[in-house]
Amino acid sequence: MSYDRIIPAAILLLISYGASAQERFFTIEQNSPGLEKLIAPGAELELLGDRYGLTEGPLWVDSDDGGYLLFADLISNVIYKWAAKSGTSVFLDDAGYSGPDKYFAGTQTIRGRMHVLLIGPNGITLDAQGRIVWCASPDRRIMRLEKDGTRTVITEKYKGKRFSGPNDLVYRSDGTLYFTETIWGLRGVGGGHTSPYRELTTTGLFMVKNGETSLLVDEKELGGMPNGLAFSPDEKYLYANADYNRMMRYDVKPDGTLTNGKVFANGEGSDGIKVDERGNVYTTSGAGPGEVRITSPEGVRIGTLKLPILNREPRAQICATNVAFGDADSKGLYITACEHVYRVRMLVAGIRPH
Repeated sequence: MSYDRIIPAAILLLISYGASAQERFFTIEQNSPGLEKLIAPGAELELLGDRYGLTEGPLWVDSDDGGYLLFADLISNVIYKWAAKSGTSVFLDDAGYSGPDKYFAGTQTIRGRMHVLLIGPNGITLDAQGRIVWCASPDRRIMRLEKDGTRTVITEKYKGKRFSGPNDLVYRSDGTLYFTETIWGLRGVGGGHTSPYRELTTTGLFMVKNGETSLLVDEKELGGMPNGLAFSPDEKYLYANADYNRMMRYDVKPDGTLTNGKVFANGEGSDGIKVDERGNVYTTSGAGPGEVRITSPEGVRIGTLKLPILNREPRAQICATNVAFGDADSKGLYITACEHVYRVRMLVAGIRPH
């Protein structure tokens, strides 16, 4: 059974812009037996939109008209909404930085050849009441969108000091919120992760329970600054990426605290995390090389979804920042990929907030 698949959409794009030997079509790569139970060999990658700034934080939301995808744009400072019938629209403006002076907010980075300012939001999820909750990284807060459209701050400080850039978040079924804190909401961050605006001296994995914010694991124990995180289906484990180079797995105690941290995967860049109903872990490569990796609960790599690469000018940044399961059956895998957003249909449903 072959998993080398060139999708029609990629063919059309490459014909339009001129293919070269360095370019790559969408490929489903099998690394271990069992991939055929998760994704069909002929699965096609669907391009939902492009020309975005830098996409992140995908979240599927059910609705009476078929549901829709929300995702963050770190450059455009919005949460976008994509629906099959209407395409892309702005769902929430000024979602990352809402202050009066954008010249002193956000952090600098490179996207392709472009030097850009990340001033937008990041991770997005739903709470038990179906309200949108997100990381307003440059505002240095976790925010909630109320049913009447107003915004509520869930947390913005730890021990009286402001956060530097909440990155990703997930709810436990009992209503406890877990999130990762980074320094990527600050302007002027140097090589030593310094900034004149920094107040909290550590990054790490935090918890909000009964209105109280507590630090669960700091960057030293994690082995680096954290990023994406996700629960196993039974919530016995919490996965957390650290330093874009390893993924940790922690046992979750009854009170929500973490113990027995172990390296689950090591030695490669890793950004967002999601889990399917069988416990397989889906991680993204981050800024490059544009991959979604599927790993069994035992830590065995099952397969890799390699996104298309178009080597043309102006050069696009090839990446995979995060994934989310969606559609009515939770088998649609949505992929935020910097300038692009994709979907591929899976054979297994994923875990998603309800």
